[in-house]
Amino acid sequence: MVSLPPERRCRRRLRAALLALFAALLWLAVIAPLPAAETPLRIGLTPVFLDDQLSLLRDWQADLQRETGHPVHFVQRTSYREISDLLARGEIDAAWICGAPYVRRQDQLKLLAVPVFNGEPRYRSYLIVPAEDEETQGWTDLRGKVFAYSDPDSNSGSLYPRTAMAERGLKPDALFRESFHAWGHRNVVEAVASGLAEAGAVDGYVWETLQRFEPELTERTRVVERSPAFGFPPVVVRENLDPALAERLRSALLSMDERPRGRELLQRLNLDAFTRGEPALFREIALMAGTPVPP
Repeated sequence: MVSLPPERRCRRRLRAALLALFAALLWLAVIAPLPAAETPLRIGLTPVFLDDQLSLLRDWQADLQRETGHPVHFVQRTSYREISDLLARGEIDAAWICGAPYVRRQDQLKLLAVPVFNGEPRYRSYLIVPAEDEETQGWTDLRGKVFAYSDPDSNSGSLYPRTAMAERGLKPDALFRESFHAWGHRNVVEAVASGLAEAGAVDGYVWETLQRFEPELTERTRVVERSPAFGFPPVVVRENLDPALAERLRSALLSMDERPRGRELLQRLNLDAFTRGEPALFREIALMAGTPVPP
């Protein structure tokens, strides 16, 4: 038998060891499940209304990643319908949506958390007009005007305004000279402030937040009427999301007001905290939408 030089025997043993290691790693990659921390959390949003939205989302993403132990990806779309459809197809895991799409798809969604604004998990719809309009006092004074809705699936920007008009015997097509969807609450405020629209319906939380951070914009508008209080736009998850993953996200949101980084983000969002909330918060919206009332 031919004896190999020591250096060749060493190289052969090293090569065999590396092959064995490679085989073991390949088996782990194929057979063993990925660790939970590798499962991304995909969260849907409609456009954020603040000027520093990119830095806000970057910082919020980093905070949620630290707290959940999962990669977090924000997925932005223009409308609530697009976000709702992504949830239904399982292409995102969670979303911050409006109460109207929540009640309409409550069989596909689970309530995860509700923001707390000015001490309660509720908000209002505002009817606004240009600041120089001192005559308009309510819905009946809007005849012949150009009106801006927000999103067709928005409660404060579409569902409630149409309900308010119907309760007064008003038909939008006959009331307004023209109407359009601005596709965003900030866009409604800008349309009314600039004179593109002579009136509009907007999320009161958005208007109040713009009033805090960009008063030069809201000062060009006037709030004519505030609606009754409704359940605040909630954070929801698709109904078949892994419960453990959903609970990690809920815990991260509910603890924001207990952490310095979380409190700083809440201040930038103009929110007090997040709370668990109850589906019954959205009873009034469900009644207006003609859907089953959440238990």
